[in-house]
Amino acid sequence: MKNTYIKFIALCLLVTFTSVSSYAQISKVDIIATGLTCSMCSNAINKQLKSLVEVDSIGTDLNTNTFTVYFKDNQELEPKVLKNAVEKAGFFVGSMVLTAKFDDDQASDKTKVTHGGATYFFMDERGVMNGAAKFRVLDKGFVTQKEYKKLVKAYSKFPTYVTGVDRNYHLKAI
Repeated sequence: MKNTYIKFIALCLLVTFTSVSSYAQISKVDIIATGLTCSMCSNAINKQLKSLVEVDSIGTDLNTNTFTVYFKDNQELEPKVLKNAVEKAGFFVGSMVLTAKFDDDQASDKTKVTHGGATYFFMDERGVMNGAAKFRVLDKGFVTQKEYKKLVKAYSKFPTYVTGVDRNYHLKAI
């Protein structure tokens, strides 16, 4: 009887952890880089992003300095890895938008999702999400310094935002 009870608890935990890990899948990321002055600058960022094993392809718009990163099947990266690649090329991220797929789950004010070791906090009410949705990363290093100063004031009621813990990402639906 006790052995059956332990197996039942283990099965429930397995189902719970599996459902949490499949909650969201980041399919693409749009990065607007700052500090670019020429096409060679763009080339440097492209090389850094393409060097990541998980990246399938990159679309570049030189007019807006936007890099759209597409991932290989069942591959994704934390936003921090992409930010570090842009910074390694010598530039900064001015904006990062994630396109993620959800399965009929609800993300509302102060809801958090743990996925792949990272924690994503939803800063606004979104409602039921089914399919792909776009979210902007609001953390320091993912927005301009000027915008971050405004966001710190606006989101001071969220203790996780103000502390700036590594691997915590604060998202706003767009």
